[in-house]
Amino acid sequence: MTFDVEIGNTLRTVTVHRKGQALHVDVCGRAHIVDARRIGECQWSLLVGAGETTTPVVSVDVALAAGATPGAFDVHLAGRMIPVQIRPAGAFGRQRREGGSAAAAGPQRVVAPMPGKIVRVLVKAGDEVKARQGLVVVEAMKMENELRAARDGRVRDVAVAEGQSVEAGAVLVIVE
Repeated sequence: MTFDVEIGNTLRTVTVHRKGQALHVDVCGRAHIVDARRIGECQWSLLVGAGETTTPVVSVDVALAAGATPGAFDVHLAGRMIPVQIRPAGAFGRQRREGGSAAAAGPQRVVAPMPGKIVRVLVKAGDEVKARQGLVVVEAMKMENELRAARDGRVRDVAVAEGQSVEAGAVLVIVE
């Protein structure tokens, strides 16, 4: 299957094929073998380069949360939130030709990547925020994760308070 994947303002073509237990992933002409294992409701452990002799093996844990629109995801990796848009191959080109934007339109829902506790709320409703500005800090699995805005905007709603427990996928902040 081939997809267009937009990370920030960078568009990449990604092809994925399953061969046995491994995923063969081609990103803009660079091939990778990935061993992906589900380790939680919205969490995956990825071993990139498994079975390859010329690529060092990289192990990462990734948490996913649904974004504001279909095909939008917030990828939580190494304490960073990365907004990602995934569409069928060619869809972004069609969208631009039709006058749309490849970036997610509408409000950005910042959601808990996993169950945890709200340690700090860094914004309030009505605040102007910049892309990558911290919004809320969630403690999960004894680690603090600062969740950030994907783009510039205004905070429409803060749905949590410090000390509150949250479930995976719970909406924490909405940015317009």
